[in-house]
Amino acid sequence: MAAGKIDDMKSEKNKTIDLTVEEGKAYLDRCLRYEEGNEYKEEQISDKILIGDSLKVAGTLPAGFVDLMIADPPYNLDKQFHGYNFHEMAYEAYEKYTEEWICAVKPLLKQNASIYVCCDWKSSSAIERVLSRHFTIQNRITWQREKGRGAMHNWKNAMEDIWFATVGKNDDFTFNVEDVKQRRKVVAPYKVDGKPKDWEDTEDGKFRNTFPSNFWDDISVPYWSMPENTAHPTQKPEKLLAKLILASSNPDDMVYDPFMGSGSTAVTAKKLGRHFCGSEMNEQYCVWAQKRLEMAETDKSIQGYADGVFWERNTNGLQKAFKN
Repeated sequence: MAAGKIDDMKSEKNKTIDLTVEEGKAYLDRCLRYEEGNEYKEEQISDKILIGDSLKVAGTLPAGFVDLMIADPPYNLDKQFHGYNFHEMAYEAYEKYTEEWICAVKPLLKQNASIYVCCDWKSSSAIERVLSRHFTIQNRITWQREKGRGAMHNWKNAMEDIWFATVGKNDDFTFNVEDVKQRRKVVAPYKVDGKPKDWEDTEDGKFRNTFPSNFWDDISVPYWSMPENTAHPTQKPEKLLAKLILASSNPDDMVYDPFMGSGSTAVTAKKLGRHFCGSEMNEQYCVWAQKRLEMAETDKSIQGYADGVFWERNTNGLQKAFKN
C-alpha cells in the first residue's frame, strides 16, 4: 500500500510525523547540506539543520561557538534507523567510536560550555570513560523510560542515563536551578505558626516547587497522540530536553546537537528562546525535524512544562487550572 494511502487511514488523533523525503522535499530544501571544504561562520549555521555525517560536519563549523551540547548518539546495540543500520560493537570498539566523535566536536565548545550525553546501561560506562578524559564530570542523570512490553529472559530496561559534564574544572558554567523546579503534590503538609512552610495551598490542592534531582520519574516518552511524536525509533521527549536546556543555557545561547535525529533538541531550544545548530545524515529525519521547527513558530508548548515549572505525569488538568 502506498505511503499516502496509509496516511489517509490514520486517526485524526494520530499526530505522528512520518513524511517521506518526497513528501517533505520543501522542508529538506530549507536545510543546509554538507559540502567538503566548507568553512561556515556562525551566522550561516545558526538555527539551521546540516545534512551530513556528524564527524564530517563538525570539521566545517567554527571553533568555540557552542554554549551547550546535547548529544544522543546511537546506543551500542543493533538498531535500524529508516535505511541506516547501527550494529552492536565490542566494548572497546564502541569506546573508540565515542572517542572519535567527542574529539571531532570538542573544538566547537566554549570554555564554559556544558555537555550532556544520552546512553543506556550498556553504553553508559564507555560514555563516562571517554567524557572523563576530556571534560569534568558533574553528575549522572537517570530517567525512567516507561515504554516497551518487557523482556522474556531479562529485566525490562526502563531506565536510561544522561551524563552531565563541563569543559572547565571550576564552577564557571551555567546552571539555572530556579528554572527547572518540579511542582509536586504535598503529601505531608507542614505548617509554621499556622502557615504553609515552603508549599502553596490552592483550590486544586497543596503543592511544593521542589529542587531538581538526578533521578527523573516524570518523563513521558512521545506517543501517537502527541504533536511532538515522529516515527523515529529513539526520539527523546521535549520535556526531558527542556530540563537540560533551561538548566544549562540562557536565552540566545547556542545549543548544538551532533546527532539531531528528528530534531527534538533543536525544536525545544527554539521554543525556549535559544539558538540551535546540529547535524543529521538521514534525510527523512531532517524532513521531520524541519517540519517540527516550523510548527514551533506558532506552538511553543512543551508537554509537562507549564507555569514556569515541570509537572508530574498525568497532571494535564491541574496544569490547565494553573494557567487559567
